Amino acid sequence: MNYQIILWLLLLIGSVSVFFGIINLFAPKQERDEFVDVAVRKFKSSSSFSKLKPDDKIFDRLAVFCLQNFHLEKELEQMHLQLGSPDKPQPVDILYAKVIAAFAIPAAMMLLFQSFWPFFLIPVAFMVPDWIIKGRIQKRQAEILGNFSTTVDLAALIIESGLDYLTAFERIISVAKEKTILEVELEKTINEIKLGYSRREALERFAARTGVQEVRSLVSLIIQSDELGTSLVDLLRNFSTDLRSTRLSKAEKLAAQASTKMLFPLFIFIFPTIFILILSPMVTSLMSGGIGF
Repeated sequence: MNYQIILWLLLLIGSVSVFFGIINLFAPKQERDEFVDVAVRKFKSSSSFSKLKPDDKIFDRLAVFCLQNFHLEKELEQMHLQLGSPDKPQPVDILYAKVIAAFAIPAAMMLLFQSFWPFFLIPVAFMVPDWIIKGRIQKRQAEILGNFSTTVDLAALIIESGLDYLTAFERIISVAKEKTILEVELEKTINEIKLGYSRREALERFAARTGVQEVRSLVSLIIQSDELGTSLVDLLRNFSTDLRSTRLSKAEKLAAQASTKMLFPLFIFIFPTIFILILSPMVTSLMSGGIGF
């Protein structure tokens, strides 16, 4: 019995060591100029990680250890930004969820299966909140792209009438019966400019919040038009045409892949059912004494 306890402890220590080794291996190496130390950030009220109190709470000490050694600060703040900067979850809440999942999921599986092997899933459990949040981000980005080309066309029409692009965005937002995610983000951008941000900075923050390549391209076009004085209407017309052709090519690609993707459900579900319907009368006749030709 004592040997089993010692073996379990050794396996636990080994699994935790493997966990930290894997995370350190794949953690992004950040430059010294970009990395902001947690000890400095905790004194800044603007930082979500200022809630961490490693001196008072052991759990916060573990969270700070993961934050510093795995270089998670920039990644968590970026995920929070691409979620639309909601009040919940904050970056520190995502960090809490990762630490809790890293130990709660393997512990629950160990109790369920009455075995020690789930502790080796600690690195996988640590990534589970990331997968959930990235799924929400992808859904949000898909909704942004849903009416993006229409918004660009409307902006081009309004700008062509002689208005500024900010005024065009305000008109689009004001006539919308129900604001989409894209229109909400545009409204945030306009409010930031009114609060004192430069147009370039507000537009770059808009692109960062969406995390969509098409939005980044639109922001680059607008900034280029502001700096060089080129016609924004022509740029938006060409950009909208490129967007529609890209969406058409993606749709054609998905349609071409549909026949290949249908093979798996055909072989697994449909063909066996057909074979059962065809062969079951023959099998029944054989088992009852022959076919009887």
